[in-house]
Amino acid sequence: MSQSHSLLDTIWDAFVPVHRDGHKFVGAGLVATLLMFILWSPLGWILAIVTGWIAYFFRDPDRVTPLREGLVVAAADGRVSSIERVKPPAELGLGPDERVRVSTFLSVFDVHIQRSPIPGRIVRSLYVPGAFLNAALDKASEENERRAIVIQPAVGDEIATVQIAGLVARRIVTFVHEGDSLAVGQRYGLIRFGSRVDIYLPPGKTALVSVGQRTIGGETVIADLKSSEPEREARRN
Repeated sequence: MSQSHSLLDTIWDAFVPVHRDGHKFVGAGLVATLLMFILWSPLGWILAIVTGWIAYFFRDPDRVTPLREGLVVAAADGRVSSIERVKPPAELGLGPDERVRVSTFLSVFDVHIQRSPIPGRIVRSLYVPGAFLNAALDKASEENERRAIVIQPAVGDEIATVQIAGLVARRIVTFVHEGDSLAVGQRYGLIRFGSRVDIYLPPGKTALVSVGQRTIGGETVIADLKSSEPEREARRN
């Protein structure tokens, strides 16, 4: 009995809920699929696969978020595309000091829900229209369409997280507003169909991830604000 229950649990765990923002897309896909099965079944099968992929894209798995004070967790699933010390864009209001920017590139196969990297209050939330360049390019941080939130923790400097549209992405969605309080790992937005997320750490703080490393939003620790550990070196094996 226990083995059967364990097997059922394993099968059930493979099914991930679809985020509410994707319900309308999945619903439209199902309707179109049913109509095509009535009109011409081969096209119906194609639309069924497309609808399944849409449900997969909007999947919204639960995450186990570390809660220790000072930890900064990844805002997005994806691959770390760059870690650079830069002056943040003026629109963020973070001042002129250089900060480490951790950029994570999201492919169309990654989970696209973004999560708060720290607990705190949103002191600035801004939308910047722009181009739709390849999100992997460095200049995408300042030229592409983007949505930024700046979070003030109870203690310490502000941290900014920026959702950046890309070649395919044409819609940035946020679930929160200026003045809202966020828990670490809390869902705050999504980018439809691929893109990039930047996190600007406080001045003088370093990243604990490496370029090429994959991150899990809400789980992977990308920095420890209470640690003096230097930037990590890594190699691909």
